[in-house]
Amino acid sequence: MSAQQQVEKLVVIGSGPAGWTACIYAARANLAPLAIIGVPAANPAPVLPGGQLMLTTEVENYPGFPHGVSGPEMMALFQQQAERFGTRVEHADVVRCDFSQRPFVLETSEGTTVRAHAVVIATGATANWVGLPNELRLATTGGGVSACAVCDGALPCYRDQPLAVVGGGDTAMEEASYLTKFASKVFIIHRRDSFRASKAMQSRLLDHPKAQPVWDSVVVDVLGDTFIEGVVLQNLKTNARTTLPVKGLFIAIGHSPATKFLAGSGVELDDKGYVQLRTRSSRTNIDGVFAAGDVADSNYRQAITASGMGCQAAIDAERWLADHGVH
Repeated sequence: MSAQQQVEKLVVIGSGPAGWTACIYAARANLAPLAIIGVPAANPAPVLPGGQLMLTTEVENYPGFPHGVSGPEMMALFQQQAERFGTRVEHADVVRCDFSQRPFVLETSEGTTVRAHAVVIATGATANWVGLPNELRLATTGGGVSACAVCDGALPCYRDQPLAVVGGGDTAMEEASYLTKFASKVFIIHRRDSFRASKAMQSRLLDHPKAQPVWDSVVVDVLGDTFIEGVVLQNLKTNARTTLPVKGLFIAIGHSPATKFLAGSGVELDDKGYVQLRTRSSRTNIDGVFAAGDVADSNYRQAITASGMGCQAAIDAERWLADHGVH
């Protein structure tokens, strides 16, 4: 049997907190996991190497880092720890999964085929952005644009500053409400004249003296060189453009789970595209296929919850493999 035809005990698809934690636990259990972590040059791709933390400059809410740590540095440390215990890494994107046969067959963007007894899906979810060039540039350089207020809103650069949130659903209300704890003012920019969020969440936010809705408007430009200085708004009813000075922009228009590569695989997804798990388990509907992190979690979307789910998936996979005679 050639090296290409070797059957892996466990393959972990993804390289965010869930994926690396799964690898750490699996490697320490002598499963010699193979991590397929994506190809940076191919983004946007099924897997963003390092996950959403690669867009986070400072992580202050992960235990064990009392002085904070940058997202990329944290993911590098996770990878080093996983590799220390024997995790092997393949730089590729999984583009197709065949879970109808055993061992499972995974096809990659590099033209390789990987066979595995068990698989952990930990490909995460990507934030939906407005799509403006300077928005994306500042988001990747720590310039005051973020897709997670709970992750970044308490940073010193946002305290006592005017901030803006884009969106009108429950997530936007939660993000804006959280930011009122730190900001001098929170503008909620929405393209319609009413929010889609639940009435209770709307009332809680709009009753806050720091919250101010900006109706019928969209962001058409983000101003600032190294750090955001404001946003240009266009009123959809009048087409008038105005500049809103803010020191932070939080995009809250949803996330998209990285599950397109699972099309035709048989893995059950919910109506939003997230992997569906069995109750209190990392197990999917396919025996031997597990999922962890934001790819299966549309609620919390935090590094620590993703890591916890990665731990669960590795333990579930280890037990499943043992039950099926794979050691």
